[in-house]
Amino acid sequence: MSAALVKELRERTGLGLLECKKALAAAGGDIEVAIEELRKSSGMKAAKKAGRTAADGVVAIRIAADGKSGVIGEVNSETDFVARDENFAGFVAQVMDKAVELQTDDVAAVAGGDIEDARQALVQKIGENINLRRVERVEFEDANAGIVESYIHNNKIGVLVAITGGEESLARDIAMHIAAVNPMVMRAEDVPEEVLAKESEIYSAQAKESGKSEEIVKKMIEGRLRKFIAEVSLTEQPFVKDPDTKVGGLLKEAGADIVQFVRFEVGEGIEKEEEDFAAEVAAQLSN
Repeated sequence: MSAALVKELRERTGLGLLECKKALAAAGGDIEVAIEELRKSSGMKAAKKAGRTAADGVVAIRIAADGKSGVIGEVNSETDFVARDENFAGFVAQVMDKAVELQTDDVAAVAGGDIEDARQALVQKIGENINLRRVERVEFEDANAGIVESYIHNNKIGVLVAITGGEESLARDIAMHIAAVNPMVMRAEDVPEEVLAKESEIYSAQAKESGKSEEIVKKMIEGRLRKFIAEVSLTEQPFVKDPDTKVGGLLKEAGADIVQFVRFEVGEGIEKEEEDFAAEVAAQLSN
């Protein structure tokens, strides 16, 4: 087989060098026959789809029966259509069962073995790239330490929260607030120094352009930093159900405190591919 022919088959299928060589040899050098036979093989669709960006999907949560631990996971698909498919939902349930069974947030551990077999089978059946992106656990080692609660919005945003003191309803309200407002940290003192330094640099450049005195510029920067810290800190934010009350005040009134929270939003941080559908259709018609 010529190197050019093998190269073309690899580009058109996304499969490995040896597999393409074997397919061409079996097809007598006819690339279209080779493609047809490869399309019938069990692995080609998964291999062909693996390069596509899976930036949709769902967030799922499981809370232990005793309410002392929970696990949150994000399973991605390429489209929301597949994310709403019952086969996809079944796979997500398998993933979450495995995460609970292993009591881990190690994605590789959860995604291996029977879960990987199920994933590949689903990719074959549905025709989209599917993967487990992340898993995280929240738990209390002491059974009497506190409460773990959750909130999910349209299966796209999920929150796990752990509080000490207070009731389950309070924990759910805090989780709902986190889902809606998306705080960066729990408390003002938790804001990373590098984040403050970056914001300070931005505010400094903005303030200096105002032409005001150095002393006033300094006060402007300090004021903007205080406002920024309050906006990104959970306990300093106005509670979404009652903007006159800060989340910190709500917790204090209930004799409660927040220990940890995890917020997942489907696709956050994933660079999505820009697709030219007209070009894709034209390419398909030309084959």
